Amino acid sequence: MASVARSSALLKQVAAKQSVAATGLRVAAFHTTSRKSLLPPPPQRIEGTVNDPVEVPPPSPSHGSYHWTFDRVVAAGLIPLTVAPFAAGSLNPTMDAVLAATILIHSHTGFGNIIVDYVPSKRVPKARKVFTWGLNAATVLVGLALYEFETTDVGLTETIKRVWKA
Repeated sequence: MASVARSSALLKQVAAKQSVAATGLRVAAFHTTSRKSLLPPPPQRIEGTVNDPVEVPPPSPSHGSYHWTFDRVVAAGLIPLTVAPFAAGSLNPTMDAVLAATILIHSHTGFGNIIVDYVPSKRVPKARKVFTWGLNAATVLVGLALYEFETTDVGLTETIKRVWKA
């Protein structure tokens, strides 16, 4: 009886060694290069001590629920503005301009939210300012381009219609 117990324990040990060796080979194949960080971490600094209370920013409705509600209203408003010119069959320049302006506002607020979420002003204030100014410059540039496209060319909805039929 003891020989049966000993042989089963020996089989378990051999199986465990084989599985460790096999997984070691599999893992080693994926870890042949050293880990390289693409970007260095942003500057880190500690302000105060552990026992200091956290500063609560002053409440601002324009940066809270009103801002979120405005983003949702603009996003929901894009649905009928996108479908209406094609469903009604009329390509109205006023409707085209409203669609272009709404797309521009939606893009600006969306990219602004990305900057606010992923470029913290406490850790990287200069980068936050650069990204914000870059977003404002890009919005003005795209707005001027859309205005020029609307006034001197066929317009946004007509271009979409032509691309759709091509």
